[in-house]
Parts: sequence; structure tokens; C-alpha cells
Amino acid sequence: MRTSNPTLNDEVFRKEPALANEPVMTLQGTVNKTFILTTLLAVAGSFGWRVAESGSPLASPVMIGGGILALILVIVSCFKPQWAPAIAPSYAILKGAAVGVISFAYNARFNGIVLQAALLTFGILFALLLAYQSRLIRPSENFKLGIVAATGGIFLFYLVTLVLGFFGVSVPLVAGNSMWAIGFSVFVVIIAALNLVLDFDFIENGVEMRAAKYMEWQAALGLLVTLVWLYIEILRLLAKLRSRD
Repeated sequence: MRTSNPTLNDEVFRKEPALANEPVMTLQGTVNKTFILTTLLAVAGSFGWRVAESGSPLASPVMIGGGILALILVIVSCFKPQWAPAIAPSYAILKGAAVGVISFAYNARFNGIVLQAALLTFGILFALLLAYQSRLIRPSENFKLGIVAATGGIFLFYLVTLVLGFFGVSVPLVAGNSMWAIGFSVFVVIIAALNLVLDFDFIENGVEMRAAKYMEWQAALGLLVTLVWLYIEILRLLAKLRSRD
């Protein structure tokens, strides 16, 4: 089994089985945890939005600091999934504040774009969840391998872009609004969306393998990481499309 989400993989579930007579991971429990994390993300996002809207000099530290700390927490959770009950809510709050600042910046330039991106994100989530539950989509090993490879390639490309940015070099595929740039964003959105299918699959595996109860938080964290990535990529795509108007 493969997944490009660092917080969800077979080894995590195998290493964290529930002990005898202890509560085990359930699908409903994971859904509940995901709802809690999404709510925390939204509340923190509104805070970040207000900070940016007020013109406060704290906007940049909130965005950069929140993003970096959230990334560190995700990395820690990969090695210490038993800390997920504390890490997952902390990630949601820190990442939410950072995303709130980013969302305000996009919305200030393209009014209404944030609502569109949010609706599309949840629309894709529920559509893929329905397709997965109805067995219209069943990820094969080749499917998983392809998504993992594509996700890794995107990560490396963004990493190179970030490094080049420090030297004042702008990559048109990321920053531009040409048809090639739009096509690249469409591709990234598709890959981000398909990562949700892998997340569903591994959550289901965790339930079947009777993982420890706290793995519900780890699973919810993994799903939230993918949702945030999908939302940001949709924002970028919509911004490119609207900048051509």
C-alpha cells in the first residue's frame, strides 16, 4: 500500500495497533475528528484574515511562522503518531491562521475567489468520497504508485521554484497566467484531489487493522493536510484564470 501523504501509510497503522480491551480506531471517530479539525482551521483562518485585513505588521509573521510550525508538526507526527491528539489540533490552528492571511491576499485582488475555492474544495471532497464509498473508484497499486510519483515530482518542482525565488528567478508555470501555467495548475489540482482517494483508502485500512484509538487524530490530520493543499492549489488556479480576464 502506498500514499503520498506523509502522515498516512501502512507502516504507521501496523506499528500502532490497539492493545487488548482498548478502544480502536473507527470510521465515525475519524469523521468526528476531521470535523473538529476543520472547524479549528476555519476559526483560525478567520483570525488570520482579520489580522491581514487590519493591515497589521503581524500578518507576514502569522503566515510564514504558522506555515513553518505547521510543517514541523506534520513531520513530528510521522515519527510520533501517538502525539496526534495534541499535534492535529495545533496544526489546524497554526495552518488555519496562515491560510487565513493567504486567503485575504487572494480575495483582496480577486473578490469572491476564496468562497469559490472553498466550495470547489468541499465539492471535490464529497464527490470523491461518494465515488469511493460506491466503489466507483478503487485505487490499484499502479494508481497509487502513479499518484505518489506525481506528488513527489510536484513537491520537488515547488522546492526548486522556492530556491530560485531566493535569487529573484520567477518560474512562469507557477507565477504566470499563460495557458501552460493554467494547464500546470489544473494538473496539480487533479493530483491533489486524487490524493484524497489514497487518504480514504488508508483510513479504511486503519479501521480494518484495528489501529489504536488515537490514530483517528492521525488519520484526520492526514486528510486535513490534503484538503489544505487542494484548497491552495484551487486558489492558484482560479487566480490565474481570473487574471486573464
